[in-house]
Amino acid sequence: MSFLPSFQPPTLLTHVPDGYDTLLLAELSGLEKKLVFVARDESRALRIRNQLSFFGPHREPLFFPAWDCLPYDRSSPHADVLAQRLHALTTLSGGCEEYLLITSIQALLQKVPPREAFQGRIWNLNAGQEVDHTLFLNFLQKNGYVCRETVREWGEFALRGGLIDVFPPGYPFPFRLDFFGSSLESLRTFDPLTQITTGKATDLSLKPMGEINLNDETIERFRKGYREAFGTADLKDPLYAAISEGRAYAGYEHWLPLFYEQLSFLTDYVKGAFFCLDDHLEEAAKVFIEQVQDHYQTRLEFESLEKHGIPYNPLAPQALYLVDESWTKALPKAQKVIFTSSDYPDFKGKSVTAGGKKTLSFADKRVAKESLYTSFVDALTTYEREGNQILLMAVSAGSAERLAHILEEHGAPSFRRINTFSEVFKEKTPALTVLEMDKGFQAPGLIVVTEEDLLGERLGHPQKTTKRSDLFIAEASSLQIEDLVVHREHGIGRYKGLQTLNVSGFPHDCIEVMYEGGDKLFVPVENLEVLSRYGGSDVLVSLDRLGGIAWQARKARVKKRLKDIADALLKIAASRHLQQAERFYKTDGLFEEFVARFPYPETEDQLRAIEDVFDDFLTGRPMDRLICGDVGSGKTEVALRAAFIAVSSGKQVAIVVPTTLLARQHFQTFATRFKDTGFHVAQLSRLVKPKDAKTIREKLKTGDIQIIIGTHALLSKTIGFHDLGLLIIDEEQHFGVSQKEKLKALKANVHVLTLTATPIPRTLQMALSGVKEMSLITTPPLDRMAVRTFVLPFDAMVVREALLREQFRGGQSFYVCPRISDIDKVAMRLRHFVPEVKFAIAHGGMSPLALENVMSDFYDGAIDLLLCTNIIESGIDITRANTLIIHRADLFGLAQLYQLRGRIGRGKARGYAYLTYPAGQVLSLEAQKRLDVIQSLDSLGAGFSLASHDMDIRGAGNLVGEEQSGHIREVGIELYQHMLEEAIAALKEEKEGEVILTTEWTPQISLGLSVLIPDVYVADLGLRLSLYKRLSHVSTREEIDQFAVEMGDRFGPLPIEVKNLLDVIYLKALSRQANVEKVEVGPKGVLISFHQNTFKNPEALIQHIMKQKGTAKIRPDQKVVYIRAFESAAARLAGARKILEELVSLAF
Repeated sequence: MSFLPSFQPPTLLTHVPDGYDTLLLAELSGLEKKLVFVARDESRALRIRNQLSFFGPHREPLFFPAWDCLPYDRSSPHADVLAQRLHALTTLSGGCEEYLLITSIQALLQKVPPREAFQGRIWNLNAGQEVDHTLFLNFLQKNGYVCRETVREWGEFALRGGLIDVFPPGYPFPFRLDFFGSSLESLRTFDPLTQITTGKATDLSLKPMGEINLNDETIERFRKGYREAFGTADLKDPLYAAISEGRAYAGYEHWLPLFYEQLSFLTDYVKGAFFCLDDHLEEAAKVFIEQVQDHYQTRLEFESLEKHGIPYNPLAPQALYLVDESWTKALPKAQKVIFTSSDYPDFKGKSVTAGGKKTLSFADKRVAKESLYTSFVDALTTYEREGNQILLMAVSAGSAERLAHILEEHGAPSFRRINTFSEVFKEKTPALTVLEMDKGFQAPGLIVVTEEDLLGERLGHPQKTTKRSDLFIAEASSLQIEDLVVHREHGIGRYKGLQTLNVSGFPHDCIEVMYEGGDKLFVPVENLEVLSRYGGSDVLVSLDRLGGIAWQARKARVKKRLKDIADALLKIAASRHLQQAERFYKTDGLFEEFVARFPYPETEDQLRAIEDVFDDFLTGRPMDRLICGDVGSGKTEVALRAAFIAVSSGKQVAIVVPTTLLARQHFQTFATRFKDTGFHVAQLSRLVKPKDAKTIREKLKTGDIQIIIGTHALLSKTIGFHDLGLLIIDEEQHFGVSQKEKLKALKANVHVLTLTATPIPRTLQMALSGVKEMSLITTPPLDRMAVRTFVLPFDAMVVREALLREQFRGGQSFYVCPRISDIDKVAMRLRHFVPEVKFAIAHGGMSPLALENVMSDFYDGAIDLLLCTNIIESGIDITRANTLIIHRADLFGLAQLYQLRGRIGRGKARGYAYLTYPAGQVLSLEAQKRLDVIQSLDSLGAGFSLASHDMDIRGAGNLVGEEQSGHIREVGIELYQHMLEEAIAALKEEKEGEVILTTEWTPQISLGLSVLIPDVYVADLGLRLSLYKRLSHVSTREEIDQFAVEMGDRFGPLPIEVKNLLDVIYLKALSRQANVEKVEVGPKGVLISFHQNTFKNPEALIQHIMKQKGTAKIRPDQKVVYIRAFESAAARLAGARKILEELVSLAF
């Protein structure tokens, strides 16, 4: 059936609510070959684009977004925005005969390069084609592509011998081009995170990545135009200097008019198209034009004030934007229709009703816990009786299943699952689908109800993809020259680089480590596992002396202490296993309804954590589980569900938090979710009046309060519980020592759930597995718009623009200082540069009442900006706050920066983070690296894992006791954690009566072969080193084969040196299994040395040697000699492998 009423354009189509507009647009696209939809803002354009795939357009829509940076900004649009714009412009400039273009009025008002600017800027590639490499690389560089070591984002390319990786606009994934000479043999797609091939392709259309083509003509035109507009320019102007040298410059797009004789408008690309217009376009255009003009004036005023900063010469608004009403003249007079959600009595033209209206919100009608679903099921019956088809939309597959189950329990008919709108009317039964839509709508014969209509407003969007980030992390954090490293046998040294040495006449890559007195140690790359990062600061760290005894003494001391710690941890775990605790069970109907109030789809990690908690409740032993998850990852939901099960089982729940701010936030969350459930939630902190606190304490003792939330005030001796069953601790590491002792007393015989957003080092996760129950939530539940992160020297104009933009869109901002002493100076700057913004100060040195008043004002939206220390680092959740300025970002650690940035971008608006450092200051290598990593983090989806990796690098907040920080300094964080893991494993084996062989050794393999990754194969030193590091942890044949496939995929066919390296790694793995410490292979035989002269099955070994009939024997020094004649290197390898495989089979 068709929903589009008959009309003659131009006309106004009334009664078109959100959602219905997408359906009508999809129908219109089947009638019009060239169709353009103009939304009044970017978010509406994006919504329409995302919903079209369900409603069934007849072609893939083109999306043309506006720049995502401010007018007159110092930054360029983000790569994904440029990629979408360029894909649309190049497609349209090629004379496309059929298209559906989605854009916004903001994008329409901005001028674009002329159509002819894209002629000759598209390179079509096909398998088997001959390609001139020089011309091809020149094409990429001239068209905005950036050369990188590894391709991660649109507009990047990488060279690896016969392979070229490239990520062009118009594709969701990058391509790997495999050349043989000049012949393009194959095209493959690959995952930008894992770098592994995902599929094959036959052709590829390479489109430009920049709206500016930096060639001789455009550069000269810019230079001339810049001098004419702003007077004499010199090379002290960094923009002029960069363009003069043919280099792109951050934000150079804002001078687009100087690169072309004349610019065009988007409407010039879509002549003859039918236009479908959003309502209120005139108002939106007026607001945007005013914003552009305001920014221009502000930039001029600022430039006159700041004579000593980096110059910024802005072009007048009319050069780049349509700043008058002429944009309406560019639209066709006849071929258009305007959508509006209501009547327009003042409209002078023709109007036709589309007969739509908003769906009733059932969430608004909730008065008791039963009425929500019952009222919907009753309405469902009425809708169907009136002849309407029902379509229910959920935000994820999981919530679709849950909603269907609950509604069917309340008497609704069974829902059928559909994937496209065309399936809705195939049967009369109600339909259910997964689609991102906020509010439902009604159309003739159709009722669409969304999850939000049923359960209330959501704050974000479902996660679309789960990204793997381990490989990126390993490669982003490779060792730097001069880093401190720890050798397992020789102690702390300084990494000096990768050296290729001649070993027995063959090249061999080795890590050079320098020790005290300038002594050098060369570690073969295949034995890289004997080295670990020192971690932490290298201030006051002394290098060890090669062959000295100090290192072994320190290591032995730490080892003994770790044995005690491991013993204590195992005893604690064992004692909790012996204790009894009451089992908690889910009350199915009530629990499902409570869960249905959760407004987001759960991630796999989150569901696993919830299941872990449920399983713990059923063991009959007290739970002691740590939920470790990213800021905003959904840890609170795990706590809410655990609390509901506990109170449903007749128990009380106590939630202890370190700050009053967190207590207030948790109280609001819990009170909202437990409303109308019959369970009473209260809070107890220093902000509660003494009289009220007394009442709360009394009700706790009588059991009238089931859930209590508070700070350490809950740990007071005056607090008593009627029947405490579950203790939830948020951010335990922020409590003091005495408070932790009180927590320990409270933990006895109750279930304990600890929440933390501080990443746990991965090595420590492994070490503690089986000792402390741990659930990791590493994927955020929302597919938020990525926070745009800028790292820049302090620029008061940029700060002003950012704060005013946030104020303009009705949001709030954070301004974070590393020290309380910085705040007054920053406050003075703010009053001078941004007098329009109302701000307040918050830090830990204030009185509790003053702090609470400030935070209350900020929560309530009474102030625009919170100037504070990192008091906001843990858990504060204000969805209106979406801009973050960090003062002296170079003084924060990576994990801190990541936590702070997690405060913003938590709602539907894009977050902006500005990490500033003093202008003119040269950053340390470490600080620069931290800021570079945080800038690239979100686009890679690697956030939490990388923060965990940062803990591996620089050490973690101690999980096993403060005194251990000294031991960590003595041996380095990585080795410390490895030794702890070994101590725990050894104690477990000891208790199980197994023979323990020390694992602190690594097999030595000597084959007389070239063993390395040649620099002509992998040119980047850091990348080579990270590959060696990964390879040192590979241990099985399957893992080695997988690594070989990846290497071939990423870098091309494996050279013989790499094949040798992989063979050596396999021989090492076999040697460790057989307890072989050294393998020496020559043309006449093999010499085997066992670690500690021990073999697990000596009888079998003796029988094996006797069977060799004189070709093998045991020497007096306990080494085994195999007499063989090897004619080639391949024969030596095969012979050694066969011997070691036999020894492994004998040992087990």
